[in-house]
Amino acid sequence: MKIYKFLILLSITASFAVSCSDKDVDDEITETVTEVPGEEPTDDLSLEIKDFEWKALNTWYLFKDEKTVLADDYFANQTALNEYLKGWDSPEELFYDGLLFDYPNTDRFSWIVDDYEELENSFAGISETDGINFGVSRACTGCNELVGFVRYVVENSPADQAGIERGMIFSEIDGQQITVGNYVDLLYYNPNLTIVYGFNDLSEGNIGSINKEIEVTKITIEENPLHIVTTFDRGGKKIGYIMYNYFNHEFDAELNDAFGYLKAEGASELILDLRYNPGGRGTTTADLGSMINLNLKGEIFIKRKFNEGISQAYQDQFGTESLIIRFDDQIYEYDTEHPNHSPAPINSLNLEKVYIIGTDRSYSASELLINGLNPHMEVIHIGSTTGGKFQGSMTLYDSDNFFKSGDNLNPDHKYALQPLVTSSTNANNEAYPDGLIPDVEQIESVFNYGTLGDENEPLLNIALGLIDGTFERSQLKNKNEINFMETISETGAKSPAYQVLNLDGMLPELNFKN
Repeated sequence: MKIYKFLILLSITASFAVSCSDKDVDDEITETVTEVPGEEPTDDLSLEIKDFEWKALNTWYLFKDEKTVLADDYFANQTALNEYLKGWDSPEELFYDGLLFDYPNTDRFSWIVDDYEELENSFAGISETDGINFGVSRACTGCNELVGFVRYVVENSPADQAGIERGMIFSEIDGQQITVGNYVDLLYYNPNLTIVYGFNDLSEGNIGSINKEIEVTKITIEENPLHIVTTFDRGGKKIGYIMYNYFNHEFDAELNDAFGYLKAEGASELILDLRYNPGGRGTTTADLGSMINLNLKGEIFIKRKFNEGISQAYQDQFGTESLIIRFDDQIYEYDTEHPNHSPAPINSLNLEKVYIIGTDRSYSASELLINGLNPHMEVIHIGSTTGGKFQGSMTLYDSDNFFKSGDNLNPDHKYALQPLVTSSTNANNEAYPDGLIPDVEQIESVFNYGTLGDENEPLLNIALGLIDGTFERSQLKNKNEINFMETISETGAKSPAYQVLNLDGMLPELNFKN
């Protein structure tokens, strides 16, 4: 008989964690992990990994109830499960083609990695990179040739030092034209530390031939998600501006300090720029909401729903409140190495209205923030329709409890899963899986990007104009006017680490017994 103990890393507020962690966990378990009779495989590493995949998803996967092969009674015994698993050539093939539900349509965002240390580093903002944040588009409608375009460059990175700037376009990597067939390997899985970018001439207002080659060498970088923090004086008002590129809890204190700075400067308005923010930690999302408006303390931020078994287990053991996340007045500095960190008071501007820049590159926690604030205050969304990710994922490891902190973490491999495990709605039970539609639509153009943080940059300029009353809708440009390029879906890389709401904090501990 195995005893499984699962600690869900999900709580978003300190009060939530404290109030629930004091509860005793009933030894009589209302929901059990599936028991597959027979000995688990131990002499075939590939089979061990596949066995871990099935059992982890059978327990936690959001769409378990829609995936027949993950049903508790689908396999009569371990032998039958093993035979099924042996039919897949690799753990990746099993995951994407065998176990995910309607990938990549209904489930666009679950993925598997073969090195969980790299995954953990990416969540901490640490990666081996040249410092370019880029997008990928077709060079022309319907053609196979692609171009990359630089959205921004990390300060003091190799790309920054090499003179690469926002708005530059490249069509070659190491002398190879980027195409639909090779862009994943060239841009996402390129093993070369040193890369030569071929940049195109844009002097005529369109994409010309290669006119510059720049070589950069990747280094390990810990990127500060606070890309810009500044203020503007417009119309007699002090306007705070924060460009925030990832909900990284390692920088929660810095985010809180940024609001302290804006408060000290007398900011009475806020523009929060999430145009390239792919998501991240849920704790940080709710904390940011309270930094915007601390008067929301105690109000519902989001409601969570897991698969039927997990949702029922939480309700049975801790009540429906355990699936509700509320605004709080402290940042909860939880991490696995220092779980007893003291909460820190939140610096808040206490605003009743906020201006948020969001685009089709704003996912997950970015959308959660907008959606969670909407029932409680006025949120003016400027930009374009967001990416449409209202689910949360969680890292699962090959251990007795599917967490790294569990017993018997398999030392023979570093595979981990990042499946969707929960969906969310706001206090009004609203979610927008097709994305959040902006109040003022303006699609970014690589041909007219402007300088981030400059008051003349198009999206920021609209927000400033809305605040000081100088905005006119005649300023807006349509897709044709800005020569908009068709964006390639970057989820094709099957590693959308940039589109994740990573669950964190502490929910009450669920105990499962077989």
